[in-house]
Amino acid sequence: MIDELVGVLLDVDGTLLTEGGAIPGAGAIVDRLRHRGFPFRIVTNITRRSRASVVERLQAGGVHVRPEEVFTAVYAGAAWMHRRSIRRVAPFVSDDALPDLAAFDLVGGTATPGQPAAATPDAVLIGDVGDRWTHALLNEAFRYVMDGAELVALQSGRYWLGPTGLEVDAGAYVAALEYASGRTATVCGKPNEEFFGAVVESLAGAGDPEELDRSRVAMVGDDLAADIGGAQGAGLQGWLVRTGKYRDDVLASSEISPDRVLGSVADLC
Repeated sequence: MIDELVGVLLDVDGTLLTEGGAIPGAGAIVDRLRHRGFPFRIVTNITRRSRASVVERLQAGGVHVRPEEVFTAVYAGAAWMHRRSIRRVAPFVSDDALPDLAAFDLVGGTATPGQPAAATPDAVLIGDVGDRWTHALLNEAFRYVMDGAELVALQSGRYWLGPTGLEVDAGAYVAALEYASGRTATVCGKPNEEFFGAVVESLAGAGDPEELDRSRVAMVGDDLAADIGGAQGAGLQGWLVRTGKYRDDVLASSEISPDRVLGSVADLC
């Protein structure tokens, strides 16, 4: 099945791992890809963790990866802001993710809880802070945006499979800020085409990324919109797994049609 491809991108939550541990066979698949010398990358919209923390969690679950093989939405957001010379950032992310934003002047938000920035930041960066979301925190972000800050979303997921079942994801808070402010957020992680392009470029290695046939690169994940729709919109294939937050009814009612549907990542090769 995988022999038709020139590269594969693997989602984390719901695809390689769940809150209960690794998906059966996930570690073996990654080991098999590495043994074969088959190009792969780990591509995740997790915003509650730094890249180092994501790697640590994967390793603990028996999925052996290197930091340079992992692309996160937090890194994508940092890269986007660097390219636009943004310096002062109000982060609304978990404490664990803050180290990946150390190059910026972090003000307000979750960087200084309860102490809003004295001056309007250049950007408001929205991730998933889970139970820390309060009306006051959301309103702080809203006021910065109304005062002229860029609205930057690390991801726009609707829900994910958390420790207690399906949980509302960061996209709901992004949508609330867009609705209240009348501004449209820039989404830096999946399904952003620029994000997928950066990952494909890394797969090309020393070669020309333009010569890598995107139609032979597959994104494997459990999210129809971010993983499958995002990949297809970037010219890649989207392979859906029936693990994580997968639901038959959601697939049946969706306009997105996966290129393949797998029982789990263990069926990849």
